[in-house]
Amino acid sequence: MLELYRLPGCPYCAKVEEKLDELDLDYQTHTVLPFRFLRFEVRSVSGQSEVPVLVDPEHGIEGMAESDDIIAHLENTYA
Repeated sequence: MLELYRLPGCPYCAKVEEKLDELDLDYQTHTVLPFRFLRFEVRSVSGQSEVPVLVDPEHGIEGMAESDDIIAHLENTYA
């Protein structure tokens, strides 16, 4: 199952969620804290503290950051 680490109100996260919904993909969300220094879970998955972060274990993605990269992956893999 796809997993998305997100922050409410983040326009980059919203852009990724819109693409996931557009492609009718099931995914689990993890809402992160607004303080980057407390985003231990995001850091353990992706090596950094920015969101959004996508995990797609079926395709070997353990922690992809950058909304444009995530959207490109979703379009290339699931569209």
